[in-house]
Amino acid sequence: MAVTANPKQNQTKAAVEEEAPLNGDVLESVLSKLHLIHLLSACHVSKSWNRAVSSTLRFSNRVKPWLVVHTQTTRFPYVVSARAYDPASHVWVDVERSLHHPPVKSISTLRSSHSTLLYMLSPSKFAFSLDALHLEWSHANTPPLVWRTDPIVAVVGHRVIVAGGACDYEDDPLAVEMYDVKVGTWDTCDSMPAIFKDSSASTWLSVATDEGRMYVTEKCSAVTYSFDPESKKWFGPYDLRPNPTVFSSVIGFVNGRLVLAGVVGEAEDVKGVKLWEVEVEVDDDESLELKEMIGDMPEMMVEKLKGESDCEPSISMSCMGGLVCFHNGSDPRELILCELENGGCRWTSIRNDSVNDGTRMQRMVVTCANLGLPELQKAVQVGALKIL
Repeated sequence: MAVTANPKQNQTKAAVEEEAPLNGDVLESVLSKLHLIHLLSACHVSKSWNRAVSSTLRFSNRVKPWLVVHTQTTRFPYVVSARAYDPASHVWVDVERSLHHPPVKSISTLRSSHSTLLYMLSPSKFAFSLDALHLEWSHANTPPLVWRTDPIVAVVGHRVIVAGGACDYEDDPLAVEMYDVKVGTWDTCDSMPAIFKDSSASTWLSVATDEGRMYVTEKCSAVTYSFDPESKKWFGPYDLRPNPTVFSSVIGFVNGRLVLAGVVGEAEDVKGVKLWEVEVEVDDDESLELKEMIGDMPEMMVEKLKGESDCEPSISMSCMGGLVCFHNGSDPRELILCELENGGCRWTSIRNDSVNDGTRMQRMVVTCANLGLPELQKAVQVGALKIL
């Protein structure tokens, strides 16, 4: 059935445009006070308002990376829910999507190896998602050649790297494969370094990627290697452990720089969380070198991150742009945010609204994403976003 415009609505819209006292620089000045999520409705007022919103966003520093918290039930049908948080406006948004019916129905686990990637893996299927709100999923034509239970998975360019985490009966627990998204085929690579033999699962490793390489750090030792998908080779090892007081380390890229977060103390008694910059030199003689400390989590926020669980803390880090998010898998009620800007760190904590009595025992994954107006508009159009 064709949809036609209402003449009265058009007349009203025209009248608003003619009588509206806001225009040009005045309108842009007003819009610049609003956060991204509040500019959605302004885009639909008129063409002039839409242009003003676009102009405002080009020069705005009020747009920040979003957090997306995914929860998954532990029983069939393994329902996945998601809520997104805008640190600029402090608004939580429900994300409605097809993951209510998981893309890989025969497996129960939703996973994320690094800040922007979600994936699901079974012996017969492999699916992954890279868009900001994970509304779209890609399916490999065939599953990995090696049966894996808890591998690390990372995307570098047009290749998806799957490494380690192999089942006990596989010949090579350190096997590495790459899926080429362009041609839809798998390729084998050099196995992971032997030092990862007893820690090749994603539980024990931290992963970060840039445009050309994947970086893998063993959490307990901070021993790090890089992997080049072009040559299919590993480089390292690099000892990035800052000092003996750091018992667990995770890595990520912040504003294009590799950063290591070290958890200080002991597993039963966390004393602090600190950030160091890692200098990366990629040439014929690659090197990774730990540089100066760039951040130290305030004591009060360390206590919030530890939570009240009797289990040992399992601290993870998600990064995008200048934003770093820490969460504790053992007690995810608080999310600790660090914004790296102007050479310093601004620390804040937020209550994780995805945690309640119904979700407390569910699996939880946190991703980070740059979300612009086009992505928000698309999500609203397909009914994926619902502002609370």
